[in-house]
Amino acid sequence: MADEHQFIEDGIQRSQIDEFFADELGRAGYGGMDVAKTPMGTQIVLKAEKPGMVIGKGGKNIRKVTRELEERFDLDDPQIDVQEVDEPDLNARIVADRLANALERGWYFRKAGHTTIDRIMEAGALGAEIVLSGKVTGARSRVEKFNRGYIKHNGEPAEAIVDEGQGVAVMKLGTIGVTVKIIPPEAELPDDFEVEEGAEVEAVEQQIEEGGVEELLEEPEEVPEAPTEEAEAETEEFEDVETPSAEPEEVVEEEVIEELESEVEAEEETEESEAEAEAEAEAEAELDEDVEAEAAELVEEMEEETDEDEDETEEE
Repeated sequence: MADEHQFIEDGIQRSQIDEFFADELGRAGYGGMDVAKTPMGTQIVLKAEKPGMVIGKGGKNIRKVTRELEERFDLDDPQIDVQEVDEPDLNARIVADRLANALERGWYFRKAGHTTIDRIMEAGALGAEIVLSGKVTGARSRVEKFNRGYIKHNGEPAEAIVDEGQGVAVMKLGTIGVTVKIIPPEAELPDDFEVEEGAEVEAVEQQIEEGGVEELLEEPEEVPEAPTEEAEAETEEFEDVETPSAEPEEVVEEEVIEELESEVEAEEETEESEAEAEAEAEAEAELDEDVEAEAAELVEEMEEETDEDEDETEEE
């Protein structure tokens, strides 16, 4: 069998065993289990609010549960260890079953939710969340949430730190799902930090090489030599000579750039003026053509009128 199939079968078997314990040990306050396979057999650790009811009188109930595990789930020599839950109000599985039973007995969902989450926070939890989903008050299903404190929903802390339990309340209108999430008081969150008061901090001392400071203090300061007469005469000669003032390269570059820009602007202006002159000439030529055409039409009309007058006079 492939490893993937083996993991799937182990998970299915684990969930089936968990459902079996929840049905058989519901009245004893079943709070979850841990299954570990060893060379000697299968080790099962049960958490219950009332371990005496799980074991039964003279161990009768625990032997019955062990025998059914061997027959129904084919476990090799199951060994069950029952542990008592120290604080039932901090066990999400027990709290979910209690809330489901309260809803089945007729408690109003708001009162039951607030009462339950208040008891969880009074037990010292860092945060808690209760989700009721289903036909809570009417024929239409909805979701109601109750939050207190700090709760994680994503990442590794949500899987490793948060204790999650689920229960089902069977009502007349339908079933109501109950989900409870609790962060226990001893949980270490990744964003926690502590400030230690009165911590002893070692003093930081700067290490100085031996004789380093003394050698620096002992070194004599360099005194500049007095200028000789020949050197003074040379400096006077250089001062008398006028040196041309050299302009910085940046100023020269700026002037060149300005000249180029002025030339470009002048060229653009000339091009614009030429384009305007051409446009005006074209407009004038078009106007002249239009005027000539109109004059020719008028002349033709006048000639036609004169011809008509002559014809009329001849007929008379």
